[in-house]
Amino acid sequence: MQNDPLVVFTPSGKRGRFPVGTPLLTAARQLGVDLDSVCGGRGICSKCQVTPGYGEFPKHGVKVARDALSDWNAVEERYKSKRGLIDGRRLGCQATVQGDVVVDVPPESQVHKQVVRKRAEARDIVMNPAVRLFYVEIAEPDMHDPSGDLERLRTALFEQWQLSDLQIDLATLQGLQPILRKGKWTATCAIHLGTASLRPRILKVWPGFHDAPVHGLAVDLGSTTIAGHLCNLVTGEVVASSGLMNPQIRFGEDLMSRVSYSMMNAGGAAEMTAAVREGMNTLFRQIAGEAGIETTDILDAVFVCNPVMHHLFLGIDPFELGQAPFALATSDALNLTAAELDLQLHPAARVYLLPCIAGHVGADAAAVALSEAPDKSEDLVLVVDVGTNAELLLGNREKVLACSSPTGPAFEGAQISSGQRAAPGAIERVEIDPASKVPRFKVIGSDLWSDDPTFPEAAATTGITGICGSGIIEMVAEMRLAGLLDGSGLIGSPEQTGSDRCILDGRTYSYLVWDGRAEGGPLITVTNRDIREIQMAKAALYSGARLLMDKFGVDKVDRIVLAGAFGAHISPKHAMILGMIPDAPFDKVTSAGNAAGTGARIALLNMDARAEIESTVHAIQKIETAIEPRFQEHFVNASNIPNAVDPFPILKTHVTLPEVNFNQGGSEARQSRRRGASGGPGGRRRA
Repeated sequence: MQNDPLVVFTPSGKRGRFPVGTPLLTAARQLGVDLDSVCGGRGICSKCQVTPGYGEFPKHGVKVARDALSDWNAVEERYKSKRGLIDGRRLGCQATVQGDVVVDVPPESQVHKQVVRKRAEARDIVMNPAVRLFYVEIAEPDMHDPSGDLERLRTALFEQWQLSDLQIDLATLQGLQPILRKGKWTATCAIHLGTASLRPRILKVWPGFHDAPVHGLAVDLGSTTIAGHLCNLVTGEVVASSGLMNPQIRFGEDLMSRVSYSMMNAGGAAEMTAAVREGMNTLFRQIAGEAGIETTDILDAVFVCNPVMHHLFLGIDPFELGQAPFALATSDALNLTAAELDLQLHPAARVYLLPCIAGHVGADAAAVALSEAPDKSEDLVLVVDVGTNAELLLGNREKVLACSSPTGPAFEGAQISSGQRAAPGAIERVEIDPASKVPRFKVIGSDLWSDDPTFPEAAATTGITGICGSGIIEMVAEMRLAGLLDGSGLIGSPEQTGSDRCILDGRTYSYLVWDGRAEGGPLITVTNRDIREIQMAKAALYSGARLLMDKFGVDKVDRIVLAGAFGAHISPKHAMILGMIPDAPFDKVTSAGNAAGTGARIALLNMDARAEIESTVHAIQKIETAIEPRFQEHFVNASNIPNAVDPFPILKTHVTLPEVNFNQGGSEARQSRRRGASGGPGGRRRA
């Protein structure tokens, strides 16, 4: 009625008139205000905290008197004395409307609160998890009501929370009766809210009121590593993270080796499926232990992975992905249970797999698209997820194109003579003096350069053990910049380079980086074969980008985002000297870190994001590099450092590359050059 008090909620601005005595929580629900509550207004959970304002509010046309709300009551006093309540705050379920009032809903009281991402250019995550807690009071059974405990629980959830059509797993049903009796016919239920195609489900039931955190997992299943993030599904906080090497590596470092293993060995696919699931469970135990919880406390999980990993994780033979037209068994998103996948989480835990885009562009690329949102970009952005197989997205609001490119594991330190994973002791930064040709470097675990007098002492605990991915990229680029390496990828002789660090290694030369043998350490060199591995990897990556640019009808991009496990550690300058990425202003090349993992976390914390990415992937146009004639042409040109054809004008404003040619026409040099030019993506198709 017009004479009823006016209630205004901020920051939403929603307003309405309500009879005197209406609880603020009730008013919020009727207006659709985002105010949280687990206990349903019983004064137990304290999720509905609000801050009333008093005085003049010209913007809202309201003057709020001190008696606009009911007096502080015993429920609020009990909560404040036991758990604390910020001064000025009230519980929305206890404070009732007495007059016109303006009420602020703080972020922590909002159901769909935002979790702020650390990177300024990325959007925040709005909390809307698939799993939420609901407290209910259940009618006790008696001789006049013969219905079962489950049926009465469902009735309570419908009457008190309007939740209907609820399913339940057998494992949850088996423990239901003692739980309800222990809670004296009150209980807290973890409910998976379902989707348009998935019915809601009771996952777990606790006796009485339970407000401990509910946990979910965001998992990036890569061909080399598996990374997991344990998230609080109420706050969005990442409470623990961990990773481990994918145990499938013993079947082959690159994905097509694993496809070949499944083709050539009866039961090979099943063997690899068992290995990766066992690795997952090991990872889950590590993460749960770090957070001080049990794996059975984890109720929801989201997975992203490339197509071969997707199939092997699901127990699907990846045979068809090993040959054209690279058909997926399914590209749709999947909603499964942990039990179906032999995952040692809560028996009723739900598992969501993001959709694949097509062919060899998988759910990991979909997750990157969700995280970086190229379809929402005003400028033309190239997103490169660097890994054993690179996924590339090029687009803006007009359209988004995608492809995968078979880079192989060289960027991760594999197949490099002194290469290793990024671990303490690995060389990660490099500078080579152009006059003396002497390198200086940094290793993981120390902030000092190797020419610092205190470096030996600082690096004593880690040693100098090898070169990781970011280190090998900088090493090759610095060698090119210092005139130790020519454009074709040949290391010069001591006479050609003026450096005795160029040492004869068979019929070619290698560059001496570090000789630690006197101290019991390794001899670290960069060989011509190492250069070839990097040339092939970077040529595959660049060729994919150029192919997408051709299809888009452009010869430059506005900005580049480097994603992937070590994307944050790649120097834009060195990546461009190498010819790994297209020419662009250095300040327009940024890092997204593990964007696939971030996309998985967004999908875990916001179920609307799952629907969004399912819609988005259908609009992304997939380009298959294996059947594009220009890919091979781009690959041959890109085998040069930085490129045999593309001019890189922006790069030239920053550095001057020496015009050297160390190919003197020897048979080994000719053979080496032929290998570099012809060892393209044919036969290196990596999923």
